[in-house]
Amino acid sequence: MTDAGLGAAMDIRFGASVPEFLEYITDLGLDHVELKREYLQGHPEAPSPERMGELADDYGVSVTYHAPFRDWNLGSFNDASRRASAAQVKATIDDAATAGAGAVVVHGGSVPRRYPEWVREQARENALRSLAECAEYAQLVGVPMCLENQPRNASKRRYTETPDELAAVLAEVDVTPEYFGVTLDVGHAKVNGVDWGAFVDRFGDRIRVCHLHDNDGTADQHEPLVDHESVVEHVPADYFVFETKSVPDVARSVGAEPLTPDTELTSDV
Repeated sequence: MTDAGLGAAMDIRFGASVPEFLEYITDLGLDHVELKREYLQGHPEAPSPERMGELADDYGVSVTYHAPFRDWNLGSFNDASRRASAAQVKATIDDAATAGAGAVVVHGGSVPRRYPEWVREQARENALRSLAECAEYAQLVGVPMCLENQPRNASKRRYTETPDELAAVLAEVDVTPEYFGVTLDVGHAKVNGVDWGAFVDRFGDRIRVCHLHDNDGTADQHEPLVDHESVVEHVPADYFVFETKSVPDVARSVGAEPLTPDTELTSDV
C-alpha cells in the first residue's frame, strides 16, 4: 500500500526526545511515529498530546498511540485493577484524539496459566468486558482501537495468539469494525508459527496497524525486519510500524547507516 504510513515506535529504552526521534526517522524517509504509553510516562521531555499534534504537523508525520502493556492487565481478575487498566486505555484514546492520531493499539489481557480454571475463566470474561468498554469509548471519541495478536508465553495465557483466537474475541465485542480493528504484529505471528498471511486472509481491511519486526522463531526478539516490502505490499493496513529495541535498529530496518541521535537522558530519570 503505497499511500500507507511507514514509521517506527518509540520505546521506553530510547533516550531520544520525540523531536529528535522525528528528525531521525524523517531523515530516513519515514513518515509515521507510534507513541508507546510507557515511553510517554518515562521520558522527562515527553510531549503533551497538544504538543504532539503540533510536532506531527511540523514534521509531516502521521501518529498512532500504543496503550499501556506493562504493570497493566485488561483481563485482571481483580476488578479494581481491571477498571484501572481500562481507564488507562481510555485516557490513551483521549490523548490520541487530541494529538490527531489515527489509531490506538491495545493488548487483550492475560492470566497466569498456573491459576485454577475458575480464575482463568473470570480473567477472560474480564478481558472481554474491558475491551468492550474501551472499544465503545473509542467509537464515542472517534479514534479506532486496534487489538494486537500476541506472542505465546509459557507462564501466561493470552487470548489473541492465533487467527481463530483473535476472531473469537472480536466476535464477542459488539462494536463496529470501524472503531474496533486489528493490529497485525508479523513478529508475533512468526514466533507463534503462524503465517502472517493467515491474519490478512481472516481480517482483511479490519487491519489498521501493522507492527514490523523479526525473530528466529524461538523468542519474541524484535530484530529489524529488513525484508518488509512484501508485508507492506500485501497487508491492507493504514500504518506500518518498525518495533525495535534500539534507535539504530530503526535505521537497520530500512538498510541505512545505524546512527544514534546525539542525545542523552537527564539525570532525574
